Amino acid sequence: MRAAARSGLAAAATALLGAVAAAPPGAQAWTAAPAAGRPYAYLEGPAGSVLQDTLSLTNPGARPLTVRLSGQGAPVAFAARSVTVPARTRADVPFAVTVTADTPPGEHRGTVRATAADREVRVDLRLRVSGPRIAALTVEDVRVDTTTGDLRYTLVNRGTTVLAPQLAVRADGVLGTVLDRPVRPLALTLRPGERATRTEPWPDPPALDSVTVRLTATAPGAAPATARAEASFASGPALTGAAGLLLAAVGGGTYAVRRRGRARTQRASAGANT
Repeated sequence: MRAAARSGLAAAATALLGAVAAAPPGAQAWTAAPAAGRPYAYLEGPAGSVLQDTLSLTNPGARPLTVRLSGQGAPVAFAARSVTVPARTRADVPFAVTVTADTPPGEHRGTVRATAADREVRVDLRLRVSGPRIAALTVEDVRVDTTTGDLRYTLVNRGTTVLAPQLAVRADGVLGTVLDRPVRPLALTLRPGERATRTEPWPDPPALDSVTVRLTATAPGAAPATARAEASFASGPALTGAAGLLLAAVGGGTYAVRRRGRARTQRASAGANT
């Protein structure tokens, strides 16, 4: 597709000298504008296509003018990056915009820039990509670092539109909820097909517990997506404390059994003496 675009632009560049016309009389400064006097360049087509238009360069001066061309905000390819326009003439320069396959449907903006004689002219480029708008988001690969408490996960844009994800986090332990963070926006956007691996800090995880962590990701227009992970926390001090409590409980139980045994022996001896 790009090779065809380059071939078409090369042919257009060969015919560029034939596209030079007389400049309108009375013009004082060189100009750059979409062909046919349009206020901006407008292109429309589906993702994966190559769209073409023409930029008109007008030189009303008495000397030839060399104009350098570039694009910003869009993948613009010109028949020639540098064009010399003869005096008092107009040159029409073809250019093409390659709409990549992952470009989401909707309106997009860019700029065509022409620079000459210490002056720059910017031409607004408006691109409309056709196709269905589908918002779909998934949260995957949830993992819990039981040493730091960090939650690691991956967000994936499965649709055709740019998404601004939001995230809610909840963790439930043996005795109830130990973490509950309501939904909040994340500082990122995802293009179609893009994925982002992130870390959610949990600075105060439980010292001794078995938990189920649930992450719920949402985005405007997309259905909520939930993923979960299991984790067991058992820090050294918590284990030591639990072991101490267990030993104390066992010791207390043993003492109570022995005490009840001694009491029964004493009652039996007293009955025999009577």
